[in-house]
Amino acid sequence: MNLSIVIPLKNEVESLTELESWIRRVVEKMGISYEILFIDDGSNDGSWALIEQLKKGNDQVRGIKFRRNYGKSAALHVGFQASLGEVVITMDADLQDSPDEIPELYRMIVEDKFDLVSGWKKVRHDPPSKTIPTKLYNAVTRWMSGINLHDFNCGLKAYRGEVARSVEVYGEMHRYIPVLAKWTGFPNIGEKVVEHRARKYGYTKFGGWRRFVNGPLDLMIISFVGKFGKRPMHFFGLLGLIAFLTGFGILAWLSIEKLIFKEIGIADRPAFFLGILVLMVGTQLFLTGFVGEMINRNSSVRNNYSIDQEL
Repeated sequence: MNLSIVIPLKNEVESLTELESWIRRVVEKMGISYEILFIDDGSNDGSWALIEQLKKGNDQVRGIKFRRNYGKSAALHVGFQASLGEVVITMDADLQDSPDEIPELYRMIVEDKFDLVSGWKKVRHDPPSKTIPTKLYNAVTRWMSGINLHDFNCGLKAYRGEVARSVEVYGEMHRYIPVLAKWTGFPNIGEKVVEHRARKYGYTKFGGWRRFVNGPLDLMIISFVGKFGKRPMHFFGLLGLIAFLTGFGILAWLSIEKLIFKEIGIADRPAFFLGILVLMVGTQLFLTGFVGEMINRNSSVRNNYSIDQEL
């Protein structure tokens, strides 16, 4: 199959018919094989019943329905694993992403040989309360990841199928999929300016105020896991060794002073307690590195989501 279009959604019943018709019109002009994969993230507004109806009118429609709401990252992860296309394109279900962008995104993957192409909503129809923090997070992510993208969180992206099915998206890491892709071993990442349409129906279902707190935390997690996830001892062991040697050095110096100048007490000096504290912290960090190595070698991460129905 040439193309999989993965669409996570929650309570978007008003827009699905128009979105499916628009995608079908655009992709069928391309003359390629395709599938439209709707991932229903716990909708309760009739979205799944409508997806079933769309399936009857278009055999290329597939659907997966979660028993409850897990979040956008979970929906994308399951959609990626279920996709069959050589190219995978993701877009939101609210009609703010234009299906007219699909042909060029597909071409950039197939002909320009990008691993991933991220959309850039250069002109946005969002309030300042959303655009200002987004610009800040994008700037920080560019600096920490070394990936020169303007809009990491754009829902409209294209992937080589291998990339989509190799990247593990969990928690709320969908904001930083390009970073995950780079650290998974797919560094050829491009960008395309895409249209950002004003929302036609309803209101946003993903995100909310918590994303302003979770965003920086997720970036810190990705940065740590990307560098030390497979070698935790290199992080905790180094810090532990430095702390242990510092504490040992302080206590050794105090002991030498006590042996040379017998009238000097040790137990009543602040440096004595500092040395013990740093020595203990160093030991704990070192042991944490060992435990991390053991966990890393004897376990594997699994994302298990309860699926209610599948088309």
